[in-house]
Amino acid sequence: MNPVLPMLMLGLVLALVLRRRRRRELDELAERLADRHEAQKQGSHKARLQHPVIDLSRCIGCGTCVRACPEEGVLSIVHGQAVVVHGARCVGHGLCAEECPVGAVAVTVADLDTRKDIPVLDENFESPETPGLFLAGELTGFALIRTAIRHGTAVVNTIAARVSGQPSSNGLLDLCIVGAGPAGLAASLQAKALGLRFVTLEQSTELGGTVAKYPRRKLVMTQPVALPLYGRLKRTTYSKEELIELWLDVASKHDLPIRTGRTLTGVQARPDGSFAVQTAEGPVHARHVCLAMGRRGTPRQLGVPGEDLPKVAYSLLDAQAYTFRKLMVVGGGDSAIEAALGLADQPGNRVQLSYRKAAFSRLKARNQRRIDLAMQEGRIEVLFSSQVRHIDREAVILDVEGHTRRVPNDEVFVMIGGIPPFKLLESSGVRFDPAARPPSPSLTDQGTGLSRGLWVTLLLALAVFLWQLAFHGYYQASDVARVHSELYSLLRPTGSVGLACGIAAVVLIITNLAYILRRYLPPRWIPGSLRGWMTLHIATGLLAFLLVHIHAGMRPRETVGGRAYIAMLVLLATGALGRYLYAWVPRAANGRELKLDELRQRIEKEAAQWDQGEREFGTEVRQRIERLAVDTRWKGGLWRRLTALLTARSRLGKALRALRRSGAARGLSSAQLERLAALARQAFMHALFSTHYEELRALLSSWRYLHRWVAFFMFLLVIAHIVVALRYGSIAG
Repeated sequence: MNPVLPMLMLGLVLALVLRRRRRRELDELAERLADRHEAQKQGSHKARLQHPVIDLSRCIGCGTCVRACPEEGVLSIVHGQAVVVHGARCVGHGLCAEECPVGAVAVTVADLDTRKDIPVLDENFESPETPGLFLAGELTGFALIRTAIRHGTAVVNTIAARVSGQPSSNGLLDLCIVGAGPAGLAASLQAKALGLRFVTLEQSTELGGTVAKYPRRKLVMTQPVALPLYGRLKRTTYSKEELIELWLDVASKHDLPIRTGRTLTGVQARPDGSFAVQTAEGPVHARHVCLAMGRRGTPRQLGVPGEDLPKVAYSLLDAQAYTFRKLMVVGGGDSAIEAALGLADQPGNRVQLSYRKAAFSRLKARNQRRIDLAMQEGRIEVLFSSQVRHIDREAVILDVEGHTRRVPNDEVFVMIGGIPPFKLLESSGVRFDPAARPPSPSLTDQGTGLSRGLWVTLLLALAVFLWQLAFHGYYQASDVARVHSELYSLLRPTGSVGLACGIAAVVLIITNLAYILRRYLPPRWIPGSLRGWMTLHIATGLLAFLLVHIHAGMRPRETVGGRAYIAMLVLLATGALGRYLYAWVPRAANGRELKLDELRQRIEKEAAQWDQGEREFGTEVRQRIERLAVDTRWKGGLWRRLTALLTARSRLGKALRALRRSGAARGLSSAQLERLAALARQAFMHALFSTHYEELRALLSSWRYLHRWVAFFMFLLVIAHIVVALRYGSIAG
């Protein structure tokens, strides 16, 4: 049978599959770019506290960070690399950074060099201005319960190390902890475990800090964590009530010295280096102080008449306590949305939500979907662009888009955040001046991160080269001469050294392929960081090849083993090329996308300075150029895209001429038109360049698939080689 026709049919099927796959990939890319652009319009691309930073010089686009993130929509893959989309949804889990195999992701506090709401602390969470004064938990800018527990434990470890070398002081505590939330409780338990003399002050009458103020049955922890004196928590998910009960049991079991109902009024440093922690009930004296109070502080008020009425509340502990009521929630954050949804689930309630902006911008993806659905079903009425002006016993008076509206009402819940205790902290010796903070290290453009790997590669290759020099007489001899050499029984493939190298190479190959399982299986199934497995993947691949080189006597033959040797060599080549070439092109494409976003903002800023009619023209310019760019970039098949690229300049010129005529008819000056035309031309060209890079990236991505299939083929050849060797009693080189 002539194999030409079957091969042709197979090629056509493969081409159709690849075309379909590429079409789907381009559609997904267009959706992700649109999602990122929408996030920028809403403002949800900006982080509140923590956020991931992607080093595009290292990112290989494996997508493990996207899969690892528990918060939907924070990260996405654009042009084959990870990018931040909804940075406001990041709460600092850090799993993206932990799972990144090449160290391309770092979770940090946003705008650390300019922010004035983040305290200046050293690596031990200690105030440089006031030695002995420590902060832990939310006050440092990190909000997760797991992080707070780690902070509290680390602070106490530092203090315990200092106290162990100091003489005891009669009547003076080693530590005073302020706050009995996650950080404060962890610090208390660790202090108890290390035998420190301490006391914990809590302004509330209950433990738990901010967690205790959450609504009933709210899930407050979704990541594994370990408590001092308790160990690792058995589950990864706890409701508010379950976690509070656990903390109460631990505090009672270990008889922690926690004093509730103690409100901090200040911390004063004494001449002897100790502190006087001032409370309404009197001072507490201690060598060290750990402030773990949280960032919420006092609830932020509206500043309108009537907000002191009994019907106004600043938290919602139990939504089930409200039924058949007319309720209004003020705010647009996750807390306000969750409160409104909880109230809307109760029978007979009519729930309205007042938000001062035109759209929600910083919601978690789950809350965004739930509030959208509630609005569609009519369970919640959302009053966008509204502000409360007055509250009376029977109604709430709102300003809705410039019009006054009186809304009948029974209860009002104000959830617009809190006023952090920054003034109290500053008076206690904590600074917030960014100038006092050391410059943040650069988290991007760190290079591919393979310098160490290249050095290891060079050293291993040098070792094999020296081995070859040491036995050059054997390795340079012909096959016949080798048989009569004294070293033949030692260095031949079935010799003691040759066989040991072959067996070790097989073990390394199996270990090398385990990296693929670690990428797609949960960390609890295969322990160890993915970055460590990636390093092991590279090291074992190279070392296995060098051992096979020695096993084959540095002269592979025309056998199954020789084919496996060649496949392994191709595997190394495709891995190296994919690692270097594939990293640069997506980075260039994403760089063009960032410049395109900047130009969009400049067009909007330029038009925002004009009168109403002129601003509308600026919006028309941006929309028309974007439609033109989209038609050029992601529509149709390869031939249509190539045609669009070739005719791009003429279509751009035609569009700009039409826009100039339209702008002139609206009375815009020639200078205004030229500025807009220049920005539009730049935006369009950046869109075209990113298209070129995307097509090149798609071509280069074939390296990754070739690498995987060659690895599979090589593994089959290795198995065949072993089977042949065992069957015939010798391992053919």
